[in-house]
Parts: sequence; C-alpha cells; structure tokens
Amino acid sequence: MRLTACARNYTLPPDWSKNPKVSGFFGEHFMGRFAKVLQSSIGAKVAMAVTGILLVLFIIAHMLGNLLMFAGPEATNAYAKGLKDLGALLWVARIGLLVVFLVHIGSALRLWRMNQAARPQAYAVSESTMVTYAGRSIVLTGLLVLAFAAYHLLHFTLFATNPEFAQLHDAQGRHDVYRMVVLGFGNTAVSGVYLVSMILLGLHLSHGVTSLFQSLGINNPSYNPLIKRLGPWSGVIVAVGFMAIPLAVLAGVLK
Repeated sequence: MRLTACARNYTLPPDWSKNPKVSGFFGEHFMGRFAKVLQSSIGAKVAMAVTGILLVLFIIAHMLGNLLMFAGPEATNAYAKGLKDLGALLWVARIGLLVVFLVHIGSALRLWRMNQAARPQAYAVSESTMVTYAGRSIVLTGLLVLAFAAYHLLHFTLFATNPEFAQLHDAQGRHDVYRMVVLGFGNTAVSGVYLVSMILLGLHLSHGVTSLFQSLGINNPSYNPLIKRLGPWSGVIVAVGFMAIPLAVLAGVLK
C-alpha cells in the first residue's frame, strides 16, 4: 500500500526527457537493440520477407499494366502517359522501389552467408540437402532476375540499347509504347531473353512467396497447405502473364 501510494504521488520532473544523460541512454539503448535485430538472421529474414511482399505487389501491378497490350495501342499508350504525368511522384516511386530492391537483395545475400557459415559439414549428406538446393536456387535466380531487371531498364526505359525507341510517338503525340514493345519483341533474341528471364522469375517466386510466410512466423497446420500451393501458383501466373506478350508478338497476334 505504501509503495503504491508513493508511486502515485511521485511525478517525474517536467524536463526529464531533455536531460541528455536520460535521453541519450534510452536513445542509444533502443538504437543498439534495433541495430542488433537488423544484423541478426531474424532481422534479415523479416527485412527480406517485407521487401519481398512489396516487390511481389509491384510485379503483379506491372504485369497487369503490361497486359493492356492486348487491349490495343490506345489503352497501352494512355496508361503509359498516365504514369509519365505523375512527374516527380513517379521518380519517388522508382527510387523507393530501388531501395526496396537493394534491401531485399542485401538481406538475402547476408542471410545466405549466415546459413553457409553456420551449416556444419555433416549437413552435406543429411535431409537438409533439399533445403540447401532450394536456397542456392533462389539466390541464383534472384541474381539472374537482377541482371534482367538492369537490361529491361536499359531496353524499354532508358532506351540505351535502342535509342530509336525514344522517337516513337502516336497520332496524339504520346510516346508510342505499344509500337515500341512490338518492335522490341519482334527481335527473336530479345524475346528469348525475356522468356527465359520470366521462367527464372517464376521459379524465384515459387520458392520466395512460400518462404516469406515462414520468415514472418505465419505457420499453422490449417492453412499451411494453401501457403505451400500459393508460391508455385503465383510463380506460374506471373511467368505466364509476362511471357504472353513476347509470345503474342512472335505469333503475330500483337502487331
């Protein structure tokens, strides 16, 4: 009773938070713990999972935008102009996406190195061999998809590989994205690179989408079977959605 009364009657000084010793202790303590979490395997898993979710959402949105090619030049070029009209917001989104992409890759590589360093030699002949192969494939496909993303930007965004694409305009003076895509995928070698890259992206998602739920601690026998199917199905849907465009151009459906 006396302790309760004392606690009730005691008040902190109004300027306690401005005391550099007090604020410094709490600030350093919090930041120190936060930094340790980020540097741990748990922090790397959470960072990779959260950025993975953001990237999956972007990939789905990007795929849906690309599929407007099947709606014709007007829908495609109007969509592209709408994005361009965002101006500075578009660049903020691009920079944000780049940061998310780099954090995802950095977390994945750091976690892979941690796993390699912590894995005892005896694991080479154990049941975890399958997990090892899955881990290696997801890192490999991720790096190959990164290389493709760089080429994709050089090809259809920066026009570094095809400067003539920047001069394409439709009757309304908009950048003729529809014609650019048809011309770009009209090159069999370029379409081949895109098709192989989309297969790799699908493989990456088939592992990644399922594992991100585990990284976030979402694990329950009632919906685990659905989670296990979600990864492969998302990989197939995304791969087929992106592959449909170069295949349609090569088949003469889009022209």
